[in-house]
Amino acid sequence: MSFKKDFFWGAATAAYQIEGAYNEDGKGLNIWDEFCTAKGKIERFENGNAACDHYHRYKEDVKLMAEMGLKAYRFSISWARILPEGSGRINPKGIEFYNNLIDELLKYNITPFVTLYHWDLPYVLHQKGGWLNPESTKWFEEYTTVVAKNFGDRVKNFITFNEPSVFMMLGYGDGTHAPGLTMNTKEILQVGHNIHMAHGKAVRVLREYVKDCKVGITVATQPKIPLTKDDEEMAYDAYFYSGLGGFAWAQSYWLDPIVFGHYPEQLLKEAGDLFPAFSAGDMELINEKIDFIGLNIYEAQYCGKGDCNLKQGYPHTELGWGTYDKALKWGVLHNWKRYNLPIIITENGISTHDWVHLDGKVHDSNRIDFLHRYLKGLKESTEMGCQVDGYFHWSLMDNFEWAKGYNPRFGLIYINYQTMERTMKDSAFWYKEVIQSNGENL
Repeated sequence: MSFKKDFFWGAATAAYQIEGAYNEDGKGLNIWDEFCTAKGKIERFENGNAACDHYHRYKEDVKLMAEMGLKAYRFSISWARILPEGSGRINPKGIEFYNNLIDELLKYNITPFVTLYHWDLPYVLHQKGGWLNPESTKWFEEYTTVVAKNFGDRVKNFITFNEPSVFMMLGYGDGTHAPGLTMNTKEILQVGHNIHMAHGKAVRVLREYVKDCKVGITVATQPKIPLTKDDEEMAYDAYFYSGLGGFAWAQSYWLDPIVFGHYPEQLLKEAGDLFPAFSAGDMELINEKIDFIGLNIYEAQYCGKGDCNLKQGYPHTELGWGTYDKALKWGVLHNWKRYNLPIIITENGISTHDWVHLDGKVHDSNRIDFLHRYLKGLKESTEMGCQVDGYFHWSLMDNFEWAKGYNPRFGLIYINYQTMERTMKDSAFWYKEVIQSNGENL
């Protein structure tokens, strides 16, 4: 059995991680441009100033996507590249770049999926309070309007936010990511509510200007995998539990308000006055209909014998992340059961020890085995009746991996950062065969 006929087989990237050209053609600075200048924040003092030079090499990169047989490409737009001051003045060179990229993708029949926000807030907006400022919802609404008006004639698939839990908690909670702040629980809850509101406003804008669009949000998630049939209910309940402790990482904190129109009751009860005031109109806005749920899944947790934190010698990746063959399967099963919305795997992949061998090729057998295992699990979920509309490998190419710099390599394409030469890895050719068979060869 293969996947559905119109399944989106793709790969994903993010603007700051690949584009480079950080101060060219009128682009404004974003929080990562500034964060990378702070001593000790990024390993080996690296930055995304040049990244993979995708800004100048996008045609070469799209051609490689076509050679790989990709049906879709998920990329983010750099807010500061098209609105250098975050709002107001539009940068025509920024609009031109994304128009050219979109047209190049369509030339090869590759469907563009646009992520509106992948962590790179314009720095001038950070100086005004960033996501803690309730005005951030209006900034995001204006930015989304510019995107919709300029690209909505050709882009029909949109993701509002990528992994809000991560940029909120690492950027505003422990300060390990941009903008490097450490806020208290009350402030974090306000940031989260503002993100929810901004999401709702973006959905409304996209519905207004792109009539036939499909809109979703992408969450970072670690599914709970039951060890036995008897553990399934425990795994489900643990996966969606959301109290004040760890709420930001809870699946239900992000998706319940969007799909059901209310925050988790346990969280509201435990938070009390810490929770920001909201109205029925706020919840109606947050509850704007979405078309799909995007899941970014790398790791998971096993549940069994009354425990959902079993940790005994799991296989792990180059970054030390655990590997879980059934992570995609259970991520889909749990979310389909609770939300009954189409699901797209918007990120999944592995960082391995990659290099160009003496034969000029990159032999990444660990990545192939990892993807084979995870995709087999994804296929099982579709065979069990869940609607999965697509899979995007993270990442199309090696790139700037945030605070880890350039050391981790997640790509299907190897990047020589000294010469910017691209080399398709063995996994890229393997993935091409998967796409050609629509997953039947799994």
